[in-house]
Amino acid sequence: MRLNSLHLCNFRQHADTKLVFDTGLTGVIGPNGAGKTTILEAIAWAIYGNPAARGTRDSIRFARAGARATVKVELDFDLGGHRYRIVRGLTSAELYLDGADAPIASSISGVSELVEKRLGMSRGEFFNTYFTGQKELSVMASMSPSQRAQFLSHVLGYDRLREAQTLLRETRSALVARIGGLRQGMADPESVERARSECETRLASARERAGAALERRAAATTAVGRLTPRWEAAQREREQLLELLGEIKLAEGEESSLGRDAERLARDLAELAASRAERATLETELAPFEQLAAELQQLDVLGREEGRRQALAEQRTSLADELARLRDRRAKIETAPALEAETTTALEAKRQELEDIDGQLEARRTEWVRDRQEAETKRQALRDQYTDLRQQRDRLAAAGAAGACPTCMRELGDMLPAVLELLDGQIETVRVDGNYFKLRLEQLLEMPDDLQALDARRRDMFQEVTAFERRMIKVQVAVQELAQLVGEIDKKDLRLATLGRELDGIPGGFDAERHAMVRREIERLSPLDARAARLSAQIEREPHLLQEQERLVASLAKTRERSEALRAKRAAFAGKDAEFAELREAFDRASAEAQAAEVALASADSEKSAATAQLDSANAAAKELADRQRALEQLNASKRLHDELDRAYTDLRTDLNFQLRPELSDLASSFLSELTEGRYGALELDDGYNIGILEDGVPKQVISGGEEDLANLVLRLAISQMIAERAGQPFSLLILDEIFGSLDELRRGSVLELLRHLQDRFEQVILITHIEAIRDGMDHVITVQYDERTGASVVQQHDSATVGELGTDGDDVPLGESRELESAGAGD
Repeated sequence: MRLNSLHLCNFRQHADTKLVFDTGLTGVIGPNGAGKTTILEAIAWAIYGNPAARGTRDSIRFARAGARATVKVELDFDLGGHRYRIVRGLTSAELYLDGADAPIASSISGVSELVEKRLGMSRGEFFNTYFTGQKELSVMASMSPSQRAQFLSHVLGYDRLREAQTLLRETRSALVARIGGLRQGMADPESVERARSECETRLASARERAGAALERRAAATTAVGRLTPRWEAAQREREQLLELLGEIKLAEGEESSLGRDAERLARDLAELAASRAERATLETELAPFEQLAAELQQLDVLGREEGRRQALAEQRTSLADELARLRDRRAKIETAPALEAETTTALEAKRQELEDIDGQLEARRTEWVRDRQEAETKRQALRDQYTDLRQQRDRLAAAGAAGACPTCMRELGDMLPAVLELLDGQIETVRVDGNYFKLRLEQLLEMPDDLQALDARRRDMFQEVTAFERRMIKVQVAVQELAQLVGEIDKKDLRLATLGRELDGIPGGFDAERHAMVRREIERLSPLDARAARLSAQIEREPHLLQEQERLVASLAKTRERSEALRAKRAAFAGKDAEFAELREAFDRASAEAQAAEVALASADSEKSAATAQLDSANAAAKELADRQRALEQLNASKRLHDELDRAYTDLRTDLNFQLRPELSDLASSFLSELTEGRYGALELDDGYNIGILEDGVPKQVISGGEEDLANLVLRLAISQMIAERAGQPFSLLILDEIFGSLDELRRGSVLELLRHLQDRFEQVILITHIEAIRDGMDHVITVQYDERTGASVVQQHDSATVGELGTDGDDVPLGESRELESAGAGD
């Protein structure tokens, strides 16, 4: 894998950062918290998505970006002869191949799965192969021997054998459970055969009973056939008699109904005579009703006009009062247009003065912030230098005359006091310079007096401008109100004249007492008028009732004649009831026998079917027993195979773990020898995976902190190479994050030379560190700083031709040709 370019947009503190990666050694240098490791995190996030990022998805967005600002990381890299480009956001991801316009994957999970498949590594394998993060070099130091073995087995992929063996054992346990279940569910073979024999005996007996029932049904059917013609003839005669009885009953019912209708008509005609007398009495009392109704209608019209006149009078009074108030308000705001022009001129002058003060204040504040950041940066660089010098002096003083020279690695001997004196002088110089910048930073912490005066003047001017703006708003509102008042007064004057004309046109003469008296009389006579109308409607029915009475008398006479004729026919059927009863009893006996024979036959057939089903079930049980026996034999064979595989996995894991330590020691020893120029020839791992170093073939009894860091580094490189080889990928990329630890300047240079000599294995090496001194050893340098004003990281990328020309005093301004890639501020 080879990285080509990386673009971060609103990712963590990188608002807009673009990087181009070349082969060789690339240093990403900057103070702590500037955003160096974020570059490493962005590469992992682009490939594997949110599981590779710290914190939650919401914390990824640049803190000073808007809530809907786009978060995007674009990574371009080469792998396996193809070029890939990943574009990932918070809710989207796309993967492009060899510069194509259309993506080959366009979902968050789809991109991650496809890249993982092309790499041939999971996220954990990728981090343990290509990346070495902060504090990971000495990760094995705090582990017990068994934990170290488990750690190496895990990162090298041997845990997959354990997982495979676990799955194998789970499958074998399932096989054992299935074998036990089959054995428990299997029936006894003798019981199955005995049940099948009994079913065959029951089936033969059922067939004999079915034959006898069939002969009985044939005899009963013959007897029913002889009686059926006589029985059908008797039933026809019986049906004729029943039909005649029905007609007689119907005629009697009709005769009774006609008699009731005749009685009802007689009562209705008597009620009509009484209604005619009542209507004559009501007509006398209702004589003045029509005249009173016409008078009430006229009085209702006059009443409505009187109500309208009173409402219009109230509106005219209210409108006159409102016009008086509007004219008073117009007199008060007539001077608003002149005040608007005067206030506008004064406000423009104040705004111009405020703009001038803002420009002076911003320029002075920018100068003050720049001085404070410069002092803080130089003070931090001196503090780091002071810490390095102090640690180096303490190590030399502790080692004494037998200690190794930090330059040539020989014993100091008599040169120890001179070296310590030189280091003390350097420490004192750094301390004095640090105190100066500390005092300078304390002076710049508080805002200068002239800046405070400008700020106070700006606040006063802002208040004056605000006061003029509020006054302008009031004047403008008054001007608008004046225009509205003029139009509203004209409209209300016109409405007042219209109300006067409407009042003059309304008629008078309404008598409220007469209106109430006429309404009460109408309300009293209205029920009487309704009663008279109902009586008239009833009297109009008299001719129809007389016609209906004549029709009922004729129909009643005809119905009585027909009833007499039907009774005469009924007398002809007397004496045949006993003959019909005797024939019916004989036919019922024959039918009952036929039905009993049919039931016996059905019962025999059912028993035969049941016996057949039982025999089929017994045969099926015998077949199932044979199938279970064959399945049990197959499961036992599969269990024996899994037992053999379990033993094979155990032997393979034992062989791999036995070969792990020698192979890992050989790789680490070759790296250590190159790093120390042959001084330390070998690195050994004992049974507890404890690190040992051989110097001239002799194990060192005491390992210093720097030597331990070297040993951890070469062990980490060996582990990474073994993982890459087992993953089937060329190990061309290595990213090391803060791996120098307690290494002195000489060892740091040796590490860089080792990585440079190993470019046939590590084509592209990226070092992330806060140590400025490694600049000269880099092929390419990326400088990362944090801008407190914008809250974003500022990135500068330098070509190989200008790396040696850059200053080492902590400034990030290149002296030669460079490419500057700066993150945009939050307000841009």
